[in-house]
Amino acid sequence: MRPIRPIATTAAMLALAAPAAVAAEETLRGVTAFSTGTTFSRPFEAFVERVNETGAGVVQIEYVGGPEAVPTFELGNAVSAGVVDIANNTTAFYTNLMPIGDALHLATNTIQDQRANGCYELVDGLHQEQMNVKYLARTGDHIQYHLYTTEPVEGLDLSGLTLRTTPVYRAMFETLGATAVRTAPGEVYTALERGAIDGYGWPIQGVLDLGWDEQTAYRVDPGFYQVDVNFLVNLDRWNSLSDEAKTVLEEAGAWIEARNAENLDINDSEVAQQAEAGIETITFTGETAEEWRAVAQSAGWAAIEDIDADTAAELKSCLVE
Repeated sequence: MRPIRPIATTAAMLALAAPAAVAAEETLRGVTAFSTGTTFSRPFEAFVERVNETGAGVVQIEYVGGPEAVPTFELGNAVSAGVVDIANNTTAFYTNLMPIGDALHLATNTIQDQRANGCYELVDGLHQEQMNVKYLARTGDHIQYHLYTTEPVEGLDLSGLTLRTTPVYRAMFETLGATAVRTAPGEVYTALERGAIDGYGWPIQGVLDLGWDEQTAYRVDPGFYQVDVNFLVNLDRWNSLSDEAKTVLEEAGAWIEARNAENLDINDSEVAQQAEAGIETITFTGETAEEWRAVAQSAGWAAIEDIDADTAAELKSCLVE
């Protein structure tokens, strides 16, 4: 009978000599809530390029598109359910899933501050528990919101005005007497053109990208709140990734967050471009400016406290400095 031991020994030696199995490259489907190439989509597009460059052979992102792929207000549901693997979205567009997320735009510090003081872990935990997503990164620091109108505004009384809002500034505008109307960004131009709204809330950046300057006469200063546009990864998909793939995504996230500092110069450029486009500035000063900012914060936090007072207190302690 043929000896068995030499065959077994040979098989073992061949197994040891075989190359280790190479993990397959992971591919994530990515969608942005904003039109491709516009202000609040560009950081995500840069992030995708960074991941695809540094993650070759490990992880790649297939950029699917914007609202034409998944409607703006449905993207939160899509990434939560895993229809989309990674999304570029703002809390204002997924309050149906995470109402207390509106607190993020009330931050007066940066994402780097929030990572240092433990706030990032708190916010990430809320996203995981309530939305089944990993809160990977935040863009938009240093970009404030403003009120834009078709008619001049005198003082803080906004009664008689119908304004396009999102949950971001609804409480503030309603406190000041305005009638709030919610529409997707793609509908604002037509609403202005038809006189259905008298103005809108929007950050200092992006107005010209959308062509809204053609229907806008005034911008009210000073600004208030701070933009939050977040990269969200479906939690089941995140947990399935290799540690190496997660590291690629996290490092690319830190890279894009560092670029938030560039917003300070971009803001100045946007102000100049708006003026050139014919948008006049109404500037509140002194006590009026202080009250404008104070109402923004008090109305914003009151709305968050109505949702969950305890969590609101935790968030306020680490978002406001």
